[in-house]
Amino acid sequence: MPDILVLYYSRNGSVAQLARQVARGVGEVPGMQARLRTVPPVAAVTRIAEPPVPESGAPYVDASDLDECAGLLLGSPTRFGNMAAPLKHFLDGLGAQWASGTLVGKPAGVFTSTASMHGGQESTLLTMMVPLLHHGCVIAGIPFTEQLLSSTRSGGTPYGASHVAGQSDEPAPTDEEATLARALGRRVATLAGKLA
Repeated sequence: MPDILVLYYSRNGSVAQLARQVARGVGEVPGMQARLRTVPPVAAVTRIAEPPVPESGAPYVDASDLDECAGLLLGSPTRFGNMAAPLKHFLDGLGAQWASGTLVGKPAGVFTSTASMHGGQESTLLTMMVPLLHHGCVIAGIPFTEQLLSSTRSGGTPYGASHVAGQSDEPAPTDEEATLARALGRRVATLAGKLA
C-alpha cells in the first residue's frame, strides 16, 4: 500500500494535531496510508545529539521515508511568516535527494499553525512550497470546492491547511480546521494514486 509521508515539526502540539487530521484524510482514500514523521529540534549550539527516536510522538524522518513515499505533506509552525528552523534545517540537508530526483513528480501539500489570525499563515505556506518546487513536486492546495474555505472564521486557506492556536495556545484544531486538513490529506493521496 503506498504511503503518503506526513512530515512535520511541532513545538507546542498544534502542528502535530493538525498532522494527525491530515493523516486521517490520507487514510480515507482507498489504497493509501499515512506515514507520520517529525524532525528533531535544532539549537544554536548542540552539545549532545538528539536520541534517534523521540520520547513521544512520531518517529524522526529518515531518507528512506522520502524514497518510499508516493506523496508528501509538510507541516510547520509559523515563525515570522516562514517555516520553523528545524524543518528548514532538514530540507536544507536534502541535496542528495534533490540531485537524484527522489521527489520529482510526487504530489505535495503544506500545513501550518499560528498563534494569531494574521500571524503569517499564508506566507508560511507559500514559502514552504518553494523547496518542494525545487525538488520537482506537484503542488496541491485546497480548492474552493471545499465550501468551508468560504465560511471558516479560523484557519484554512487555498494554499494549505492551517490552524489558529490563539493567545491561549489551544493545540486542538476547530471542526472547520480539522475538516479542511483532512481534505488536504485526501487531495494529495488521491493525486498520488492517479500519478502512480
